[in-house]
Amino acid sequence: MTAAEAKHDQSPRPGGHRFAERRRELADAAIQTLSELGYARTSLREIAQNSAFSHGVLHYYFADKVDLITYCVRQYKAQSVLRYDQIVSRAKTPERLADGFADALVATVRDEGRMHRLWYDLRSQALFDDSFRADVLEIDDSLERMIWRIVSRYAELLGVEPTTTPSMAYTMFDGAFQMALLRHLAGQPEALAELRTHTRMLLAHVTCTPVGTERVS
Repeated sequence: MTAAEAKHDQSPRPGGHRFAERRRELADAAIQTLSELGYARTSLREIAQNSAFSHGVLHYYFADKVDLITYCVRQYKAQSVLRYDQIVSRAKTPERLADGFADALVATVRDEGRMHRLWYDLRSQALFDDSFRADVLEIDDSLERMIWRIVSRYAELLGVEPTTTPSMAYTMFDGAFQMALLRHLAGQPEALAELRTHTRMLLAHVTCTPVGTERVS
């Protein structure tokens, strides 16, 4: 860290409000490079070269690239959970919930595909590197709970009970989402339309409701 950078940061102490805020700012600046290059090709020095911050500043706020990447993904996924929870809270009919959920998944793949590519990269790395596993499992758990809130609310609006478990529901939706992401990144034009259709089909499957027969209340 240069003298000018240290002065700008006013030596915030780890654990303090300013330190936490600075970590968020640096993560926002780094996320573009991370999402473009992925885990294996990214280092703190590489991120510094593609941002306005020096390697010293990044290393002061993050122990290593594992710390930075997991922080970035945690932050992004937490924002995503809030976005989907808003869809659940606003939907008053099963049809609107299904449409809102499907549209949000499609928009996420279309507009934020690189961020999700980074998430799947991180999750794959956790199979080999145990330094990631606790964070990955915690993020996965938060996403599973999010999907279950959608499934539970959809079933409630239909007046039925879910026909699966939270873990199985998450596995199915995550699989459909990941496949759509891969196909979209590969330039397959039908990927997004198929994701929308598959989302509606899965919602029907986990509640045993024929597609297109949602009751409007």
